[in-house]
Amino acid sequence: MEKEPYRFYIRTRTILGMNAATIHEELTRAYGEEAVCYSTVQKWSKFFREGKMEIEDNPRSGRPVSKITLENIQLVQRVIQEDPHCTFDDIEAETELSRGTISRIIHDHLKMKKVTSRWVPHELTLEQKQLRVKICKENLAKLLNNSWRLCDIVTGDESWIYFRQIGRKASNACWTGEGESAGTVVRREQYEPKLLFSIFFRSSGGLLVHSMAKGMKMDRFYYRDNCLKRVVKVIKEQRPKTGTHGIKLLHDGAKAHGNKEVEDYLEQEGIKVIPHPSYSPDLSPSDYWLNDYIKRNLEDQKSANSLHHAVTNLVFSIPEKRV
Repeated sequence: MEKEPYRFYIRTRTILGMNAATIHEELTRAYGEEAVCYSTVQKWSKFFREGKMEIEDNPRSGRPVSKITLENIQLVQRVIQEDPHCTFDDIEAETELSRGTISRIIHDHLKMKKVTSRWVPHELTLEQKQLRVKICKENLAKLLNNSWRLCDIVTGDESWIYFRQIGRKASNACWTGEGESAGTVVRREQYEPKLLFSIFFRSSGGLLVHSMAKGMKMDRFYYRDNCLKRVVKVIKEQRPKTGTHGIKLLHDGAKAHGNKEVEDYLEQEGIKVIPHPSYSPDLSPSDYWLNDYIKRNLEDQKSANSLHHAVTNLVFSIPEKRV
């Protein structure tokens, strides 16, 4: 029901001497939940008792009911394009639009949302970006024309894993009731216990989980003798007929990886190294998937042995479809 008929009825009953409570009771009895609220009846009843008989709203000056126009949509879009990191306050200052209008324009019309920028360790040069594209296209072509097989690719890397897990900010969020305070998470100290793990795997599952003993250093000799040689041994056990034939190794350009001793050993075993562009952790499954998976699913551990067993169990229990 339009508001004018209600106001006309309120005016008529007010002229007849009815009070606001009685008028509201009659309207509620007639229209139920659709009737106007008591405060509205009271306001208009007072209005009519003062001798003002108009039932239409007075003309209002100022901004129109809706500020979502094509011009304003383009204005907000231009502000965002000029500064993708701008806040609602920045847009409000530039456009003089309300926060609600800006929110509706951004979400309903521009279909945009604000996400945190992805952290990268290094700003790539144009030559480095072109090299990334070139290597990725070459690798993809070899897989598509079946000159390479995904199951023949071994990938590995090192990562520090702490005894105590603190998770990410999002995973530490919890619902709290009224009057309750949020829990606390103690930050790690500088020398909190941790182990350096070298983990190797391929599409069929884990190959090696090696934790470096305290006091040792991950140099080219340690990497060759304690990591690569053990990986090669496992591969030969899994493939007694073909051994390392056709195996490709994907590891990054860390100092312990790219040197003559390591290269000579891999060449001796017939293992080809897949080129890995500099500063490209997003091209290594260890960096963009496995290490994060382990740390998200790992529980706190009390000793180096328990941590080693927990990480090993996690790696070798990953379903093949997840690898």
